[in-house]
Amino acid sequence: MLNISKEEFDKLKSKNVVFPIYIEINGDELTPVSIFYNLKGKNKFLLESAESGKEWGRYSFIGSNPYLKVKSYGNKVEIENKQRTIKYGKVLDYIKENIQQNYDKNGLKLPFTGGAIGYAGYDIIRQYEKLPDKNIDEIGVPESYFMFYKEFVCYDHFKHTVSVIYNVFPNDFESYDAIKERLSSLLNEIKNNIENHELPVKSNATNFKSNFTMEEFCKTVEKAKEYIKNGDIFQVVPSQRLIAKTDSQPFDIYRRLRSINPSPYLFYIDFGDYQLMGSSPESLVAVFGNKVITNPIAGTRPRGKSEEEDLKLKEELINDEKERAEHVMLVDLGRNDIGKVSEFGSVKLDRFMEVDFYSHVMHIVSKVSGKLKKDMTAFDALAACLPAGTVTGAPKVRAMEIIDELENIRRSFYAGAVGYFSYNGNMDMCIAIRTLLLKDNIAYLQAGCGIVYDSNPESEYYETLNKAMALKEVL
Repeated sequence: MLNISKEEFDKLKSKNVVFPIYIEINGDELTPVSIFYNLKGKNKFLLESAESGKEWGRYSFIGSNPYLKVKSYGNKVEIENKQRTIKYGKVLDYIKENIQQNYDKNGLKLPFTGGAIGYAGYDIIRQYEKLPDKNIDEIGVPESYFMFYKEFVCYDHFKHTVSVIYNVFPNDFESYDAIKERLSSLLNEIKNNIENHELPVKSNATNFKSNFTMEEFCKTVEKAKEYIKNGDIFQVVPSQRLIAKTDSQPFDIYRRLRSINPSPYLFYIDFGDYQLMGSSPESLVAVFGNKVITNPIAGTRPRGKSEEEDLKLKEELINDEKERAEHVMLVDLGRNDIGKVSEFGSVKLDRFMEVDFYSHVMHIVSKVSGKLKKDMTAFDALAACLPAGTVTGAPKVRAMEIIDELENIRRSFYAGAVGYFSYNGNMDMCIAIRTLLLKDNIAYLQAGCGIVYDSNPESEYYETLNKAMALKEVL
């Protein structure tokens, strides 16, 4: 049964607003994975969450068949609807143009109510800052790519319900009965073929190639330390990329990842020619209503082999002066970024230097929030925070200049942002770390390390491998 009557539908249509219409059913026989398998169409996505790598977050979102695609290459923006249009400028402006609507929630109390899902790669920062651009792009995907969905499925893990949701636009010609029929058809699609999809054995891709040898990476760390000693920067985050061939199906890889490394941000997005998937622990920036939030993560240790060893490593991490100093510096950078778009005096620390555990590593985590200025939007917040200081260093712009010198390839998706812009004004973007891109049966993954004045090059090299461990395991 639809959430509104035909009379209420007609009344909302006359207001010239975008509004959701939906059906909710009991979903205790379904799972987000089964819904994903049963859902037909192209460009499917699945967004999930597991708080601190433990309990599943409340909502999972699943969808297919976007009605609009926006991708960018430098300042060239490609907009694909029923036809393809080329424009020039900042890609976030074009996404904003298509997402900002007069929106009536119509009783739908979800963080995501339909909208744009995708990624903004690290390199779109060049649209805002003049940076060196000498490195090659070895992957060859758009710098950013967002797909717009007006219909999707929501799985509520608390209520064990499933909702199929359709957003009605002022220029839509579909009648109340036609939308009702469409949602009923979508429900039948996701619940009628409940099959047990066994997870195939992984392909055992072991021949990982890096863009650095260990010796080369250690020399990169030494060079970074020279910049720090000379006063150019306080910290910088160089990274290495690992690539490997795999014969696994993309969604099978994601299923293994969500199983062994549940994280606050779990995502799988199929762009057609390639797939992006990840288990990121770190929020870049989120906007819910007028609240803007970031969660800096800096300071890492591998997980112990027992609870006792975990606690020992935790104490070692939280009392390490180097790690503490690095974390405080990056929290200050996060406060500065959030402060650019927040009302004066509203920025505060909600968490400070707490240790969270994940499948292969533990991190020091903080949380910074502020009240969004009335003349600012989620798009301003993303532009202010991208890329995160935890993947660049500080001061941010100088650190990015040095990264371009130290690294020999473009970062592409790595260290950018992945998430959504919702029609209701919300945004939630994680940092594209612990993230894997699969294209032409080649998996690309990348990990970095925070370098300060007394960093040990060999230890930093192994830290990047520890961070990449979960991704390597699923391949």
